[in-house]
Amino acid sequence: MPLPNEKEYVTNIAFDSVIFGFSGKNLKILIMQYHDTGLFALPGGFVKRDENLSDSVKRAVRERTGLENIYLEQFHTFGKLDRSDPASMKMILEANGFSPDETYWMLDRFFSIAYYALINYNEVKLKPDFLSDSIDWYEQDRLPPLMQDHHEIVAMALQTLRDNLEKKLVGIKLLPERFTMKELQKVHEAILGEKLRRTTFQRKMLSLGFLERHEKRYTGQAHKAPYLYSFKK
Repeated sequence: MPLPNEKEYVTNIAFDSVIFGFSGKNLKILIMQYHDTGLFALPGGFVKRDENLSDSVKRAVRERTGLENIYLEQFHTFGKLDRSDPASMKMILEANGFSPDETYWMLDRFFSIAYYALINYNEVKLKPDFLSDSIDWYEQDRLPPLMQDHHEIVAMALQTLRDNLEKKLVGIKLLPERFTMKELQKVHEAILGEKLRRTTFQRKMLSLGFLERHEKRYTGQAHKAPYLYSFKK
């Protein structure tokens, strides 16, 4: 595969995606490892000249996860002067057999427009990009060392997710279509990083009016069977 050509992409603009999934116990984030470098990073990419920004991000997330209907939200633009890291980018390109000169456009300074994505952990089919060895899930509090300012991007994405926890119905994309109140509570606890009191949480969720109750989930112990819920359309 040839090096990406600057005639095809908008220069000095990139995007990075913090892709959240919920494993049933932990909030996880997708992280890529670049070929033969030991460098880890968030999935990201560049905007094609004939492509809308949002379409570029959806395309990149779809290519990494195999999912079509993805919840994405733009939350910040990162543009500090010291975020540029041409030495690491050159190392990544050289590790993949390329020999860029010092004027190559991918070695220039980039502003990164950051998005967070919420996806169903169990539906993902992971696929690294052409510069990467792997893409994998990591618990949000056990991430490997990330290149550039990607730890800062993750921290801001997580704070935005916490701020949006109720008004954006975050659990819609992190849970199956029907779930128990306990499963919904686990999502909130994973995002907030703290334990919640069961009765207080249940009372609050029911008072918000966005849940619909269904039949019980029977597992052989009828007296302990919890009700199933879904988010109202």
